Amino acid sequence: MIGVYARVSWDDQNVETQIDELRDWLRANGHDLESVAWYVDDGKSSQTLDRPQLKQLREDIFRGKIKTVVCWRLDRLSRRFRDGIVLLTDWVDRGVRVVVVTQQIDLSGVIGQAVAGVLIAFGQLEYESLKVRQRAGIARAKREGKYTGRKPGTQKARPERAHELRQRGLSISEISQAMGVSPRTVSRYLATK
Repeated sequence: MIGVYARVSWDDQNVETQIDELRDWLRANGHDLESVAWYVDDGKSSQTLDRPQLKQLREDIFRGKIKTVVCWRLDRLSRRFRDGIVLLTDWVDRGVRVVVVTQQIDLSGVIGQAVAGVLIAFGQLEYESLKVRQRAGIARAKREGKYTGRKPGTQKARPERAHELRQRGLSISEISQAMGVSPRTVSRYLATK
């Protein structure tokens, strides 16, 4: 069975563009869309492999349910070099074919695997460069008095929600994921009452 993976980092991004192109590729290559398993992480960062649908895909690969993974770009899987290489190496060692549609890569061969390594490295480089540019832009805006950051006392989420979820027995990492904030923020919310 084919597993198709798509991901966007932010809730305000639209994953449908990826899905449309993936459907087009599947049809063009003679695959029945009804026999494909879709794994879509919407609003999930590439900086962690701890994403619900990616975890499910990995479990299905481990169980032998998925024999081919199709994704839009390699950076949809990971932008961290180490994570991406470990993930792809595991899949290739299990005999899983990995196809990257927009970059025209098939990891079933050694050349495809080498190219994938380079692209993952560039994905991490791109991400790190973005962070550097963002920090530089914020520093400049602060110097010009145009950036004040978040107002003191404001929060990304409701602290009461962290308490509610904790009372239901959720761990800090589960609360973090549910609320879309860092585990450190959850701990800070739980420390207040």
